[in-house]
Amino acid sequence: MDKKNLYTEDSIESLDPLAFTRLRPQVYCGSTEYSTQLLVEIVSNAIDEYNLGNGSTIDVEILDNEIKVQDYGQGFIVNSFRDDGKTILEAAFSVLNTSGKYRQDGTYQGTSLGSFGIGSKLANYLSHYLDVRTVRDGMYEYIHFVEGVFDSRKVGKSTEHSGTYVSWQPSEEFFTHTEVEISKVKDLFKTITCLCKGLTINLTYQGKTETYYSNNGLSDLVDDAVGNKEIIKNRCEIYDVNGKDKIDFILTYTSSYTSTIVAYVNTGLTEKGPHITQIKTILTREFNKFFREKKWLKDKDENLSGDDIQEGMYIVFNLTAPNVAYNAQVKSTVTKIDMSSFNAAIVAGLQNWLSNNEKEVKIIADKAISARKAREAAKKARDAARQPKGKKKAKLANLPTKLVDCSCSDRSKAELVLCEGDSAASGLVAARDAETQAIFGLRGKMINSFKNNSEKVMVNAEIVNLIKALGLDLKPNGKLDYNIDKLRYGKIIAATDGDPDGANIRMLIAVNLWNLCPELILNGHFYIAYAPLFRITTSKNEYIYLRDDAALQEYRTKHQGEKYLISRSKGLGESDSEELEAVLLNPETRNVKQVVVKNATEAGNHLEMLMGTSVVGRRQFLLENGDKANSLYETKEELDG
Repeated sequence: MDKKNLYTEDSIESLDPLAFTRLRPQVYCGSTEYSTQLLVEIVSNAIDEYNLGNGSTIDVEILDNEIKVQDYGQGFIVNSFRDDGKTILEAAFSVLNTSGKYRQDGTYQGTSLGSFGIGSKLANYLSHYLDVRTVRDGMYEYIHFVEGVFDSRKVGKSTEHSGTYVSWQPSEEFFTHTEVEISKVKDLFKTITCLCKGLTINLTYQGKTETYYSNNGLSDLVDDAVGNKEIIKNRCEIYDVNGKDKIDFILTYTSSYTSTIVAYVNTGLTEKGPHITQIKTILTREFNKFFREKKWLKDKDENLSGDDIQEGMYIVFNLTAPNVAYNAQVKSTVTKIDMSSFNAAIVAGLQNWLSNNEKEVKIIADKAISARKAREAAKKARDAARQPKGKKKAKLANLPTKLVDCSCSDRSKAELVLCEGDSAASGLVAARDAETQAIFGLRGKMINSFKNNSEKVMVNAEIVNLIKALGLDLKPNGKLDYNIDKLRYGKIIAATDGDPDGANIRMLIAVNLWNLCPELILNGHFYIAYAPLFRITTSKNEYIYLRDDAALQEYRTKHQGEKYLISRSKGLGESDSEELEAVLLNPETRNVKQVVVKNATEAGNHLEMLMGTSVVGRRQFLLENGDKANSLYETKEELDG
């Protein structure tokens, strides 16, 4: 055995919590690009106070080099020393695993927004300094920390309102940018005040103050999310309190072909867990039961699936419960929560809503039955696209006839170039790298999946062929099952003409990829090849390609007095193979950019608004947000090689 690989006394280190946190801050912060998580952790304590009935206002001030948070809760017990010689206040900001949230008897009913379980200690450990001042029962205690370490303490009398004030300066040693993400903070405060009806958060930054307060609680959150896409007038709203358990629940339906369930536990956003699974089960059971009572489902009909019933469904709920367990410090997945009282409240509330809103529910039933038909059509398409295993010839025979495939065995390096028509495809085939570049010519404009139901989408020839080309399996709900091992191409490149028609086709490609499998875009597989509108022939007979009118004007300005010839592109179908190779295929000369989505939820909602059936809503949306078209996604230069 190689002795140099053995663990020895000299190779083993033990770090205290402060040292470890400062060595590996990303463990607790997730991203260390910005210091936003420090603010989240401090504000979470203030939210806890509000949920305990102490204080209804939180003041947040963001300065260039300092962040301040003031709550008006009950404050810490002042000048109360522990066995280790630290006061309760000092321990709360410096000793890991110090909290009032560990009581086994369940007497603590506070919530926690802090995602990483370290709380206020994180802000202290990762800052140059942190000051905390608490007032309670006519006394104050002030403590100053430097680089996470206790420096000084003061105690005295006070006539101020009870509460806790915290200020800190994030350290550039741990964060790329010490400032917080204002947009993220605003979204958080808006959400929190909707979840905590009656809470006011005052945010001061850049010399101005914004106040966050919700008059209607959870309903305001739903209004903001669904806009004018609702297809029913009366939402199902359930508000119930049973001892320590509290549920706020709203269900509505939209014209969308997707479903959204936004689940909060103790005001913290969650993605998975038994709470979501059980609520889905209840919805499927109760809707099917009611549909049969009304004879909308015949005796011979199978029950509608959960996916059928949930098509277009938008649910937001917040569960307040003690003793919730999570799978990790990042509290996105719930592993344990007592759902007994919640389930009972949902069943009772749902049954009452169903029986009192028959007209609304019939709209939902028709939509769900239509979704089932689409699911059955998708199954047929899936069966048709399924390839026999171990039979290479069968696999090749099942590929679309218009697909000219590449030979690369490493599919992560393979590119699928989607173009318009046979002419462009022929030119690209002649110019391509046959090993790594596959060409697929689309026939005109693709179907708009936002204006058509999934039944029509899944029988569309271009969609079916695209699915075959990608190699991914269809799920029963008509969506593609994202599997990197089955995906036949690491890059999917939309290569369309540089004119408005080309841009429209390019947008339809993106829309359909998003609806089929958003992971293809979110995980960086989708690219746009920008075909030039102009070609400059210089006096030396060299070609320079320009993307648009702005680029042409810039060229003219820089090359005044020079001789050159300007020609406008008539489309990729009329370009020769040499030109196509230069502008679309050669990694060293082409203008290809990756599509990067900044906010998946907003992007999906805005795509549906822009590409959907609501003409009035789209017009209003464009009037209000036309100048923000680039805020949802960005393109970045492709990094080849």
